[in-house]
Amino acid sequence: MAVALVSAASYAQTVDEIVDKHVAALGGLDKIKGVNTVITDRSLAVQGMEIPNKTTLVVGKSVRNESTVMGNTMVQVVDNGQGWMIRPTMMGGTGEPEDMPADQLKQQLSSLDPFGGLVNYKEKGNKVELVGKESLDKKDVFHLKLTTSDGQVIEEFVDANTYLVTKVKVSMNGNEGEIDLSDYKEVDGVKFANTMEISNPQMGTMSFITSKIIVNSPVDPAIFKKPAK
Repeated sequence: MAVALVSAASYAQTVDEIVDKHVAALGGLDKIKGVNTVITDRSLAVQGMEIPNKTTLVVGKSVRNESTVMGNTMVQVVDNGQGWMIRPTMMGGTGEPEDMPADQLKQQLSSLDPFGGLVNYKEKGNKVELVGKESLDKKDVFHLKLTTSDGQVIEEFVDANTYLVTKVKVSMNGNEGEIDLSDYKEVDGVKFANTMEISNPQMGTMSFITSKIIVNSPVDPAIFKKPAK
């Protein structure tokens, strides 16, 4: 029993060492906690189209995603646990503000945390297990299993050299989705992935290429409020 306890303690310590190095690689906990707002301009490449996208985030509270598709504006907003959106008629919507479906809102809530569930995972009520050390795209990675406080299981792959997350696997509506993260760049002492490639069986592959990130710029709370029809 004593041997088992020592082994378990070493195992837990190994997980925490990896997470601590990951947090340090991002810029350190103090820098991360100092990020209150993030405004990101990026381009979304999907089905041969280049779609401009802007995300305005108040960390832990509100996020607004706005895209322009063939002259039509698509908006998705989460604010204080509530969600609304505007879908153009060409995408099956009405062009008017409407409530976001509950399953979509649940998925969007994770975007309120730009640094992921590994950072401060204990405070967030998450659990992290070390699955093992593996080879991914010819690089050594630590395969971590993250279970969020609401029971969602996310597979995180941390580069064994940089300690930055290179891939995330998550179940989306019963389908396995993957997010590849790369081209990390520092903004005000904190690293952000500038390229994201998202793939799942329903939507195929989408690539997000970041052109600009602004940290701690003032944000008008009015942009998160659902407008009247």
